[in-house]
Amino acid sequence: MLPLADVNESYTDIVTALFSSTIAAKAWFATAALALALVQVTTAARMWGRLTFLRMHGPVVARVHRWSGRLAFLFTLPVFFHCVTILGFETPDVRVAVHSLAGTFVYGVFAAKVLIVRDRSLPGWALPAAGLTMASIIALLWLTSSLWYFTNVRFGF
Repeated sequence: MLPLADVNESYTDIVTALFSSTIAAKAWFATAALALALVQVTTAARMWGRLTFLRMHGPVVARVHRWSGRLAFLFTLPVFFHCVTILGFETPDVRVAVHSLAGTFVYGVFAAKVLIVRDRSLPGWALPAAGLTMASIIALLWLTSSLWYFTNVRFGF
């Protein structure tokens, strides 16, 4: 029995309508997620009283924090789809092995962070630790993929 559609081919057709290749799309989606993760760290630091020079206050900074997190999550979904369904876990060299290993943890850390936000019984350091772990994993994934693409393949769409 033949499959109804080839996932790789369908995904490639959709992505290459906007980008030159699937890897270019992944690099730019990951870059957007990293930028939004930096917004997350900055706004979280402001909410915790660490960045007093930032002019946003109260509900505004909380709203920016929540929406930047939602958008960051959405930008990771096409990357996740391509990496998991088309490429899979690979270890041909150290860079790819580190990237694959970090990629296996990213949504687990995300789920933990979301659960920690809702649980008021945890110690005060738990949420910042989860948030920084999440941002660090996104940064590591970006360093081992998008940065490599932009410096070794091409910088463009």
